[in-house]
Amino acid sequence: MRLTQHTVRLVLAQPLRISRSTMTARDAVRLTVEHEGLTGHGEAVTSVFYGLDTPTLQRLAALAGERLTRFAGPETALYALRVGELTEPGTPAAVTAAVEAALLDLVGKRTATPVHRFLGSPVAPRAATARTVSLVSPGRAAAQARGLAEAGFSVIKIKAGDRDQDTDLDRVRAVRAAAPAARLLLDPNGAWSPGQARTLLPLFAELGVEAVEQPLTPGDPEALARLAARSPVPVIADEDAVSYEDARRLAGRVHGINVKLAKCGGVHAALRIATLIEGSGTDLMLGCLTASTLGIAPAVHIADRARWTDLDGHLLLAHDPWTGIGGDDGAVGANGLPGLGVRPRTGGEGVTGAGTGARAYVRSAAS
Repeated sequence: MRLTQHTVRLVLAQPLRISRSTMTARDAVRLTVEHEGLTGHGEAVTSVFYGLDTPTLQRLAALAGERLTRFAGPETALYALRVGELTEPGTPAAVTAAVEAALLDLVGKRTATPVHRFLGSPVAPRAATARTVSLVSPGRAAAQARGLAEAGFSVIKIKAGDRDQDTDLDRVRAVRAAAPAARLLLDPNGAWSPGQARTLLPLFAELGVEAVEQPLTPGDPEALARLAARSPVPVIADEDAVSYEDARRLAGRVHGINVKLAKCGGVHAALRIATLIEGSGTDLMLGCLTASTLGIAPAVHIADRARWTDLDGHLLLAHDPWTGIGGDDGAVGANGLPGLGVRPRTGGEGVTGAGTGARAYVRSAAS
């Protein structure tokens, strides 16, 4: 087997502002595993929060490629990955997830089987996905929410954590008025203190917010559990629930855990967490980083396990270089194609190879 990599720049259609940062673009490293004339693909994206820059991802991908040459085929390599014998100790979860995705894609193509069938779902999963509204003015939030509702989105996730708490409340009120039938999720990205959360959560409950992700600054999961025990709104752990052990400590003590493949290590790691929390009173949320369809696709194949699905990362891009999971109508879904079921997008638009000097194609940001 042979692993190659290619880095592209993913440009957002408009800036994504959250409580701790504003993002306009990120790099994606595509991993391609080739064996006996077939190829499987996976993707890892850069992340300031998780300390992953482009050179780091490229270096770790190269190391994974060297280790892959030891295996006779993708099936044995996939098994070795699951038991921790393929990647180097300490390899970031995002890289492990990307290698796993490429191997799953390749095994699926070799057996003419969609990935979701390997994972125990005979029917292709399809789920309504949340669509994110960032820290924009209440007026812009209302306009975006109205457009999303008209397009078919039934779940809207609103970013919070503005310096002015009244602006957060006004933003939610505006979205609620513009999309009265939508289910609303709220995500402060850890911007609140326990005191602020105790004050604000009842107000957001009155506005019909269905659940709140990581309201408290990460690093004190006990405080998050104490808040959840008295919160009038379900509390979902995100930044405080990265690993299996994190999930074990919080199972039954928060209302939900946001599982992202890039932070837990891939679909099999995610399914271990799903099994762990089943019946505990803690529900599964499937989340993502901003990525292309290729990076989002593995999670779509397990979307039927989640109470909340937030797999809109590819929908935030000015141009998505891959296609195959949908989402523009408010729902993402796997299909019957072998492997991950995604394919490169063809046409006049494209993305730059990072560092090549080629021009990125950027859609103008809508107001």
